[in-house]
Amino acid sequence: MLQSIIALVAGFIIIFISADAFTDNSAKVANIYKISPLIIGILILGFGTSAPEMLVSGLAAFEDHPELAVGNAFGSNIFNIALVLGVTAIISPIKIDRKLIKIEWRFLIAYTLIIGVLILDGGLSVKDGYFLLTLLVVFLGYTFYISKKINHKFDNLLLNVDSSQKWKIWGTLFLSLVALLVSAKLTVFGATSLAIQIGLSDLIIGLTIVALGTSLPELAVSITSAYKNQHEMVVGNIIGSNIFNTVAVLAIPSLISPIKVLPEKIYIDYIFMLFLTFLIGIFIRSNFLSRPSAKQITDKIDDREGLFLVIILIIYFVLRIYFWK
Repeated sequence: MLQSIIALVAGFIIIFISADAFTDNSAKVANIYKISPLIIGILILGFGTSAPEMLVSGLAAFEDHPELAVGNAFGSNIFNIALVLGVTAIISPIKIDRKLIKIEWRFLIAYTLIIGVLILDGGLSVKDGYFLLTLLVVFLGYTFYISKKINHKFDNLLLNVDSSQKWKIWGTLFLSLVALLVSAKLTVFGATSLAIQIGLSDLIIGLTIVALGTSLPELAVSITSAYKNQHEMVVGNIIGSNIFNTVAVLAIPSLISPIKVLPEKIYIDYIFMLFLTFLIGIFIRSNFLSRPSAKQITDKIDDREGLFLVIILIIYFVLRIYFWK
């Protein structure tokens, strides 16, 4: 018990320290190579912070726990939107240029619908895994193509750095990512140990404890990005991470061992994940609960909408754990 508590505390501390360094150096990379922070958020932050989910799902497949892999992917997407986006918006309203993310959001919606068709028929085959990887390649190809077409104001002080400084920035970025992953592993270890003692099922552990633990890097990076006024990185991180979770995190275990999941065990979670994904678009397009100004140029997700996301997440998981077992 004491070991689990120490792992949890240490994990939380290291996560937020490393997230601060990861965000700072990601912004520097964006400036040096003249790449939009949105693209950096989708690729570097999105992929990097989804690495724990990929690792957990791969290990779950090797250890013959397919429900844990599916629960981790769905649960992480739910936490990324409702908790990460919600808490970040409560702390610091997130300004968004809808023109920059509308295509990426459509990719996420399309991939979420596709995974529903694939997995709700009883699971994922090896063929499904290859298909999901193909979808990932398509998205990455589009992202690289569009990255040079996005206009963004860059910091001139970082445009002319020498090679030694570039290596230092990339090295710090890599080390901070490793620290993020290690701290997430510590947190998952402590939380999962406690959950097993309580007697929760693999699916519930994946949907709650493991999903929360593997979403902590996204939460830490999003909060620090918002504080540093890197709003595009916040949105890019969440959308990119959810796309990686939807295709890569589910493709990896299905390629290792076909996943068999009873639809009645997972459809409630899938519907809620799909609902939250649509909700992102509603928030951005309509200023759902925000207080729009007549002079407002960009859309934003503010504290009211953030609180709404957190409340529905709490209600959902109370119902899920105690009534929809």
